[in-house]
Parts: sequence; C-alpha cells; structure tokens
Amino acid sequence: MYEHRAAAPLTRREFAARAITHVILAFCLLGLALGIGVAGYHFVCGLSWIDSLYNASMILGGMGPANELQTDSGKAFASFYALFSGLFFIAIAGFIIAPFAHRMLHHFHWDESLEQSDDGDTSRA
Repeated sequence: MYEHRAAAPLTRREFAARAITHVILAFCLLGLALGIGVAGYHFVCGLSWIDSLYNASMILGGMGPANELQTDSGKAFASFYALFSGLFFIAIAGFIIAPFAHRMLHHFHWDESLEQSDDGDTSRA
C-alpha cells in the first residue's frame, strides 16, 4: 500500500488522495461500529431505536452511557461495547495518522541515490 523507501515520496496530489481515502474508510468503519452498537442496544438491551442510537453514539464518542440498563445481558453488552469503543478509537486514530506518519518517516529515510530496478533490486546509482 505504501511506497518502498527507494521510491520517491508521493506528490502532494497523490498524498492528499491517500489521506482522504484513509479518512473516508475511517468514517465507514465508524458507521459500522455505530451500527453494531445501535443494533446491540436495540435487540439486546430492548431500547428504542433513537435511544439505541443515542447510547451507542455516547459510548463510541467516549461520553459514557445515557440510559440506565435494566437487564444483565444489556449490561454485559454495554460493557463489551464500551471496551470495543475504546480500542476502536485508538485503531481509527492510528489509521488516520498513518499516511502522515509514513510520509514524514519516508522523507527521513528516502535516499535519492537509491533507485529501484525493474526486478526489485536496489542499487546505488
């Protein structure tokens, strides 16, 4: 997915396209995670759709639960969803930061004198 250190860094336009792709994919994953939470709160906890959306959004956003849950299965789901949400936040942050971190590190390690040949060998020019 990313260029080899012997390859030149991407142009600004190509890098912008990569960064935008990462952000779009992150939002798609966020929608999927929110959908899991909404479905879980609705079917496991017995909340209405709007309350399920509200609770899932609050947990995923790191604010905490909005409604008190009455069932043990609902409390168990909320616990696992809260743990999932915390790890999900870290993963998505890393996913969004990855192109920027890679570009910065690529500039540090890129050696213009290295050229990659057609067979994949790197040699000094």
